[in-house]
Amino acid sequence: MSKTYDADAMIRIRHLDDVRSDILDPIDYQYAGRRGIDITVDQPEYTSVCPMTGLPDVGCITIRYRPNQKIIELKSLKYYLLQYRNVGIFYEHLVNRILDDLVSVLDPVQMTVAGRFTPRGGITAEITAAYHQDTI
Repeated sequence: MSKTYDADAMIRIRHLDDVRSDILDPIDYQYAGRRGIDITVDQPEYTSVCPMTGLPDVGCITIRYRPNQKIIELKSLKYYLLQYRNVGIFYEHLVNRILDDLVSVLDPVQMTVAGRFTPRGGITAEITAAYHQDTI
């Protein structure tokens, strides 16, 4: 006799409201005003769950930014991204949410967040969201 499985019983799908941006820890960029730099951070083991099926989504999140006065402390970024592990979220919403949270904490000159997700059903996806500070 084969069993049927209830996806909600196997994984408790968390809501996006459970993700806290206040754990992101900005630190001073000591060369602000002296030298611009570009920072790239990869999280190659990103996971969340599909909000429709509860099945895992796996991919690489890449954050590229040019800091203004602040840079992100990497351990806090790691813990921030780990919060998504059981959150049901579409790829397109995910990259925009990460971008919004990081921009609000860092106020960078520019930033992009890209997600490259492993195939599911034979389809791969890469989504990029961008922010550019207005110049006067």
